[in-house]
Amino acid sequence: MIFITGDTHGEIDIRKFNSRNFSEQKNLTKSDFMIIAGDFGLLWDTSNECKYWLNWLSEKNFTTLFIDGNHENFELLNSYPVINWNGGEAHKITDSVVHLMRGQVFVLEGYKFFTFGGAKSSDIEFRKEGITWWKEEMPNQEEYDEEVKNLKFNDWKVDYVITHTCPIEIQEILKERFNKNLEFTELNRYLSKIDLKTTYKHWYFGHNHLDENLTDKHTIIYNNIIRIN
Repeated sequence: MIFITGDTHGEIDIRKFNSRNFSEQKNLTKSDFMIIAGDFGLLWDTSNECKYWLNWLSEKNFTTLFIDGNHENFELLNSYPVINWNGGEAHKITDSVVHLMRGQVFVLEGYKFFTFGGAKSSDIEFRKEGITWWKEEMPNQEEYDEEVKNLKFNDWKVDYVITHTCPIEIQEILKERFNKNLEFTELNRYLSKIDLKTTYKHWYFGHNHLDENLTDKHTIIYNNIIRIN
């Protein structure tokens, strides 16, 4: 089985995975997957607290997969070994925690998942580069090129798209429906192009701390845990 949820922000929202909030886990195995749509946060530093929660998550009855958001320590994240995992490039964090890198297509239970993390922080002025903020939160050209290569290889057809932020058209819905003051970035414009060109069943993303079906193909997710297949 494959599940998806939104941002965990390290230990702040990790308790959504306790047995009370996610009772289905008692019947799962390491062959089942939980995808986190960015702002994972358990690699924020090398503190004992982060190590404790990372170990706690690793011992769950499922394998955790995550894309990166904007609130990540990219210096620490990128220090982990890159492996080829289920068809795409990934960082192996532990035996059962894996970072799905940007612009990749992974095959899980016969379904193709396109992943593209990253977003622009709205609170940069309150953060310090290299300590609480990293410029790698926004994609570079190499990552954009990787996406084109992999989607082209798959004839621009996947089953699911997993991102942290969303296309401009979906941002417009968020602004109108929830009175969100959102900035349109290069990444949002880029994801709009992906939305138009790629054939897919459903698109899931996080970042804005909401749980809502915005269209018949776009879902923003935060606290909810959804079985997606």
